[in-house]
Amino acid sequence: MMQQPTPTTIPTGDPLGLPFVVNEIFHSIQGEGTRAGMPCTFIRLHGCKLRCTWCDTPYALDTRVGGTVMTGAEILREIERIGTNFVEFTGGEPLEQWNVFPLLRLLCDRGYTVAVETGGHVSIACLDPRVITIMDVKCPDSKMDSLNYMANLDALRPQDEVKFVIASRGDYEFARDIVHRYDLGNRVQAVLMSCVFGSLEFVELVNWILEDRLPVRFQLQMHKFVWSPETRGV
Repeated sequence: MMQQPTPTTIPTGDPLGLPFVVNEIFHSIQGEGTRAGMPCTFIRLHGCKLRCTWCDTPYALDTRVGGTVMTGAEILREIERIGTNFVEFTGGEPLEQWNVFPLLRLLCDRGYTVAVETGGHVSIACLDPRVITIMDVKCPDSKMDSLNYMANLDALRPQDEVKFVIASRGDYEFARDIVHRYDLGNRVQAVLMSCVFGSLEFVELVNWILEDRLPVRFQLQMHKFVWSPETRGV
């Protein structure tokens, strides 16, 4: 397990001068979650220690290849140029770059609605309480479930969303058990379930959810229907 950020390890001072390794910044619609369909500025940070079997952004994983170093000030200028109030940091894994914690706080201070999409293996405890966390819990077919940082499930807040990406019946049962064990349906804004694109029929997952009367939201990855699933920067 990687070292987890703590209040004493998070960088202090002005985040505008801190460096970040950025894969891409783009303006699109939010494709998932409770804000699906809303215009959003995405900052995709580069690098992730996970290697999920179904990862749809493999180009943003390897820290040895790709990525552009930008300062917080340069990122802010691009956010201001795009001009959308909803800003989401994604990856890769944004929380592996600890400089992001104070930058998220600064954006909240400036009035942005700020979300971070995380793979769930880095602690969310140090996030500014105004940040919306959209957290994956990795299911067994991802081959990364052993790296779930389960303490995160106790750190979730009412505005947060939890996401399970399902490839099989076994994945679904794993996710269902966590939803019940941590009472997620009553503790967060939404529990989201989606299919690994092209691996599981949508109707199968919908039927399982309905049969179990599970308090979750089935979702499609909207951007993969608007654009080709392989399209980058959307």
